[in-house]
Amino acid sequence: MTDISRRSFNGSALGSLLTLSLLETLFDTDAFADEVKPITAKWLGDLHQAGLDVKGKKLTQVAWQQKVEELYRQVNLPELLKFIDFERMTKNLEFRDLGEHSLRPKFPEVEGLPTELVFGHQVFALKKGRSVVPHGHDNMATAFLVLQGDFHGRHYDRLEDESDHIIIKPTIDRAFTVGECSSISDHKDNVHWFKAASDTAFIFNIHVLNVVAGKRSGRVYIDPSGEAISDGRIRARKIKSAEAYKLYG
Repeated sequence: MTDISRRSFNGSALGSLLTLSLLETLFDTDAFADEVKPITAKWLGDLHQAGLDVKGKKLTQVAWQQKVEELYRQVNLPELLKFIDFERMTKNLEFRDLGEHSLRPKFPEVEGLPTELVFGHQVFALKKGRSVVPHGHDNMATAFLVLQGDFHGRHYDRLEDESDHIIIKPTIDRAFTVGECSSISDHKDNVHWFKAASDTAFIFNIHVLNVVAGKRSGRVYIDPSGEAISDGRIRARKIKSAEAYKLYG
């Protein structure tokens, strides 16, 4: 190879490396996602406002559920996946043998999107046969959106609390696939249970804590295969998280 050929080859190789480096930098800084950021940020801003409204009693909890499910149905899912950097977040992910792996995507800073959102957020990752185990919520408003894969989802109304049991009644029992959603509040569909039906499955979740000021927020784990009583109701045992994951995880 002549010196001129070597110089030409080296220059071409260096140019390719620089181009590759530039592309990687653009991806790392989300330059290719700039056009979707304002759209998804506006969507998240609407979820934020709904959370403020339910905590400020401008929306009832059931009205919050209706509003959030409406917003979930409007989202551009490919844009949301880019916004949370889903591909990178799930690369080389190790799934749990029981239950869900909770991932915490960081939203990029976008003009107009509050840095302190009223809701928490996470992505639940599950392999086939694993579950977000049956549980209810105290003083929380939360909503799910299926990002990838398939689930079997169940919801129950929480009718009455006893010392060691909760009286529940089934409300939803069906397959959920990409883009479908559900929600929970103290007043409707308070108990839920989602089981992955595909090899891998992912759910985006938001949760508004302390909907009513001064009351504790948290999960209440139950065993829904309890005593059948009148009118389709079930007396479900309250259980610890460890038993819930052993039975249903």
